[in-house]
Amino acid sequence: MDKLLIIGSTGLVGSKVASRAAKHGFEAYNTQHSRKWPTPDFLELDITDRGATAGLIEKIRPRVIINTAAVTNVDFCEIHKDVAQSVNVDGVKNVAEAVRKTRSRLIQVSTDYVFDGRVGHYEETDTPNPVQYYGKTKLEAEKIVSSLPSFAIARPSVIYGWAPLLSNGEIGSSKPKNFAMFVLDNLKRGEPVKAIRDQYASPTFADDLGEALLRLARAQENGIFHTAGRSCQSRYEFAVRLAEVFGYPIGQIEPVYSSEFKQIAERPKNSCLRVGKTERFLGTTLFSVERGIKEMKRQESARAGASS
Repeated sequence: MDKLLIIGSTGLVGSKVASRAAKHGFEAYNTQHSRKWPTPDFLELDITDRGATAGLIEKIRPRVIINTAAVTNVDFCEIHKDVAQSVNVDGVKNVAEAVRKTRSRLIQVSTDYVFDGRVGHYEETDTPNPVQYYGKTKLEAEKIVSSLPSFAIARPSVIYGWAPLLSNGEIGSSKPKNFAMFVLDNLKRGEPVKAIRDQYASPTFADDLGEALLRLARAQENGIFHTAGRSCQSRYEFAVRLAEVFGYPIGQIEPVYSSEFKQIAERPKNSCLRVGKTERFLGTTLFSVERGIKEMKRQESARAGASS
């Protein structure tokens, strides 16, 4: 089996990749840093440590590396630009530097926030223009990775799905709950949910993204690939569908305009991504919001059945 190094295996996306790696013929090497996994087989890696990053990659010499590690809290990045720069740019630079020596293929997870959102429904060939610091760091990382001999850049959008809630070492740079989990948790407690009605994106089911990343890991071609969901929805529409599928009152979802919602960093109004190129290349159909939420419901029912 080919060696696969997953950077950030305890995060939402990294955990999905790790759980599926063997099915794609990979022997997975999992890393952790701020979020700790309660088993001894995870490797410690801080990608901002240039020497440690080079040493681990040289020791493993993986055929492919999938980097899911990043500071993803958009408002945190706007306030703590030094931290965002250190992880999202300098950390990627450290990985890329090591990759040049081992000749590994690097799959970098980017974001729809590299676009300004003025047009929406972006193709891979459209010109990026991020409007907040988080997007700027991710675009800079794309430029670093695109200079490598073998690479793929994956752009998802509003990643959601069931994830382990790991509190060890938790800081303000990442969120333990993605939007879907946040909504469902509030609905379960009978609390109202304020959801923005005038910001549109392409919600990306984490399990489906994990599959796409592994397919890109097996491919030979270089390039940028939009690996988001097939739907273009506002956060409000997304939250309403979550309530409908999971059987909660839609009335608990309160639509608000972005002007009413306190956000430190500017968000794109419409960062929806077109995924036709990726679907044709990978020979698959990426999940719609409907399909992703129903799969979350199925997974919840399966877990409940297994524990009873």
